[in-house]
Amino acid sequence: MDMSLIEGRKTHARAWFEALRNDICAAFERLEDDAPASLYPGDAGRFVRTPWNRTDHTGKPGGGGVMSMMRGRLFEKVGVHCSTVHGEFAPEFRAQIPGAADDPRFWASGISLIAHMRNPHVPAVHMNTRFVVTTKAWFGGGADLTPVLDRRRTQEDPDTLAFHQAMKEACGPHRKEARGIGGIFYDWHDSGDWDADLAFTQDVGRAFLKIYPELVRRNFAHAWNAADREEQLIRRGRYVEFNLLYDRGTIFGLKTGGNVDSILSSMPPEVKWP
Repeated sequence: MDMSLIEGRKTHARAWFEALRNDICAAFERLEDDAPASLYPGDAGRFVRTPWNRTDHTGKPGGGGVMSMMRGRLFEKVGVHCSTVHGEFAPEFRAQIPGAADDPRFWASGISLIAHMRNPHVPAVHMNTRFVVTTKAWFGGGADLTPVLDRRRTQEDPDTLAFHQAMKEACGPHRKEARGIGGIFYDWHDSGDWDADLAFTQDVGRAFLKIYPELVRRNFAHAWNAADREEQLIRRGRYVEFNLLYDRGTIFGLKTGGNVDSILSSMPPEVKWP
């Protein structure tokens, strides 16, 4: 692996993730400003940024990141986090990562976000993209929308159709294939053309930045009732289950000694398990 080349790619990828973070936070703060006061009283929220550092499993310094959290009137809880970490994978995790079995050293940078909305008519959302380097180098990530009301959890729901279309358009020029109902997910993506792989990851980020604020704006004026809120809180319980047990970004962060506050900021602020 050409070290000068890979170092330039690391810098490029990290800068993209952090620029996307800034753009997403600005877009979400505009939505906080514009939400109707009749449904969302109080002051508009703003992101609070908190840096953190980590050590790897040997105790050596291993990079860190910045948490960006907002508890607002429209966004009940949203985190948009960037991290750039390095070190060695713990022995029990090395076999699960391409290129790490024989050489446990790694570097990883990425962005991850989850938004939980106060209004049950506005779907929750998750997105992450990352660049990982071991003796190999690849991109991974994905995005998925989670409507929380039964009447909105169908393939015919306008928000679902719009979200999937945006993701399909991002994938189309690169993969030319349809994606499933939940969203898109990809990992270990190394086509041999790094610039094209970065471009795909950037298109996923841009597609998210365009479509999700549009969906929030489309729905944030819809009033809700106590039954809607109850259903939202129950659905959030299932969301917690999937996020903790199956999400690759969550598992990667926990297995590599990431910041637990940042990783678990994806948990909803209120939830019910009846």
